[in-house]
Amino acid sequence: MSRTIWVGAVAYDPKVVSIWEGMRRYFHEEAHVPVEVVLFQSYEAQVAALLAEPGDALPRIDIGWNTNLAFIQADAWSNKKCRPIAMRDTDLGWMTKIVAVTGGPVAKLADLKGRTLALGSRDSGHAAILPVHFLEREGLTEAKDYKSLRFNTDLGKHGDTGTSESDVVRAVLDGRADAGAVGSPFWNTVRGERLVPDGALTEIWSSPPFNHCMFTARSDLDPTLEQAFANALFAMSFDNPVHRPVLEAEGLRQWVAPQLEAYSSLRDASSQQGFLKRPAV
Repeated sequence: MSRTIWVGAVAYDPKVVSIWEGMRRYFHEEAHVPVEVVLFQSYEAQVAALLAEPGDALPRIDIGWNTNLAFIQADAWSNKKCRPIAMRDTDLGWMTKIVAVTGGPVAKLADLKGRTLALGSRDSGHAAILPVHFLEREGLTEAKDYKSLRFNTDLGKHGDTGTSESDVVRAVLDGRADAGAVGSPFWNTVRGERLVPDGALTEIWSSPPFNHCMFTARSDLDPTLEQAFANALFAMSFDNPVHRPVLEAEGLRQWVAPQLEAYSSLRDASSQQGFLKRPAV
């Protein structure tokens, strides 16, 4: 195979460079699929490159490693012509958790009425977009039934850095907010690594499940190249000591086929909140 596949990823953390050095080495040396990686500073720029047409004054990539928001934006703005390729096993079944100080005034969702909820970056599906959406379905409307304290940290990274979720937790602990919204992986890390004192925070509500990241192919990518890329991903094994460090760094045990049903809630929320309005390039 001589045609290079250009893959985009967002450099939300220095570890992204090491992850993609390992992935590129695997593709070249073992899978024999010529992959090169372009690192972007924002998902907006990456999606624009995925959708770029020949002759556009933009870089073009063939495949984007997208957040759930970037995936549904690419899907919407390509008129559903961009194609999902693969996702991590750990991208399945994410949830938003509402947490509050243990023994405090907020012990259930109804207690949020008239109080303050801390939210992460406005482009974070799990820490801002979906919490507002799900709470509205539960009868709690932002600015009407509760006030929000938003931490728009690292915009363009769609919540990948976790910084805004750290800000949310600190706001709840120091009393600036009565409760806060974080993603289930972050909440598991908080508890598992004891990032706050034992018993300081309590989960008072959990959202319906949704899915996270997705490898997304541009609409005109040769299906043979797309399949070669997908086959190489699916051939990676956690039991292989060469593959395992890369998989662990990217936070998965196995690449899996796209499961699309659990993106519908974010699609609805993003449409309602204006995230599917395509920006001018």
